Amino acid sequence: MRYALHLGLFLLTLLTTTLAGVTLVNNQFLNDLLPFGLLKPPLAQAWAALQPGLWYAVPFLAVLTVHEFGHYFTARYNRIRATLPYFIPLPLGFGTFGAVIRIKDQIYSRREFFDVGLAGPLAGFVVAVGVLVYGFTHLPPLEYLYQIHPGFGAYVAGHAPHDFMVGQPLLFQGLAALLADPALLPHPYELLHYPVLVAGVFSLFFTALNLLPIGQLDGGHIVYGLLGPRRAARVSVVLFVAFIFYAGLGLFSLRSDTDTWLYGAVPYALYLWAVLRRAVPTARRALLLVAAVWLGQVALSSAFVGLEGNPGWLLFGLLLARATGIFHPPAPDERPLSPGRQVLGWLMLLIFALCFAPSPIIIQ
Repeated sequence: MRYALHLGLFLLTLLTTTLAGVTLVNNQFLNDLLPFGLLKPPLAQAWAALQPGLWYAVPFLAVLTVHEFGHYFTARYNRIRATLPYFIPLPLGFGTFGAVIRIKDQIYSRREFFDVGLAGPLAGFVVAVGVLVYGFTHLPPLEYLYQIHPGFGAYVAGHAPHDFMVGQPLLFQGLAALLADPALLPHPYELLHYPVLVAGVFSLFFTALNLLPIGQLDGGHIVYGLLGPRRAARVSVVLFVAFIFYAGLGLFSLRSDTDTWLYGAVPYALYLWAVLRRAVPTARRALLLVAAVWLGQVALSSAFVGLEGNPGWLLFGLLLARATGIFHPPAPDERPLSPGRQVLGWLMLLIFALCFAPSPIIIQ
């Protein structure tokens, strides 16, 4: 029964990511729920409609699967009991909210935290780079875009066919410049129609998300292993506050209308209290931190017209603060890492910087 649950969640996630891939190709990404109506026709017809989506689903799930099994096998190697991956299907957007494993034993050392935390993103990163290499070296001819929307010629003249595009991290841009034929490389507004490339860039995004050096994320495990509990806690708090500060930029300014302040000020103040209260030890310090963050956001947004963060990160900040936690738990064995592991840890933080994009989807 336990294995049936893991397999069932994987197959359901394969279905939702395949449907998400279909919406990519058909220029309908981010449009309401996924097109489950494609499953109603006869089997042969449904299979033909779903096949294009597999070009997104298979490489994307391959990265997520390798990532989670990197954690799993490293935990088992260290004799730490862990569950198989639980995949999380999502009926919209990416088609999945990722995957997780559950550690069933206490982890006793900084080295074990470090090894288990690092193994997943490192393994997934290798596969993600392979996906991008394949995508950039197998670009279709430009006629492919004309089949998707005949008005592509108007776009070439300067009119975008839709108002969103995929954010491109530094590593994606570097591989594109190194490997892709410039004549076939899609414009950022058209990248959504290339499912293998989208799978690759979203894989980089998920890798970077896990490598955020905060709390009990994989990046938090790595920083804890590198720096120890006290310095890792300081780094985590500073980065978490900076993360929330960036996310809320542009929501309020001196130019905001009265309704924005009237209906939004109290909910946003309560949100800042809910997330920042976990960052400091006392309520008084939390109030001061909330005031400093909000005043800083208002000041910057008022001084620089058009300066905006990404409000979508606010939900993730709430999950970090109230669910996973901002601080990393201590281990009984606090011995520092070996030099080789320290080099690998700093390399993973560099990979984080190369894979991170402030917004995976940019809506104009």
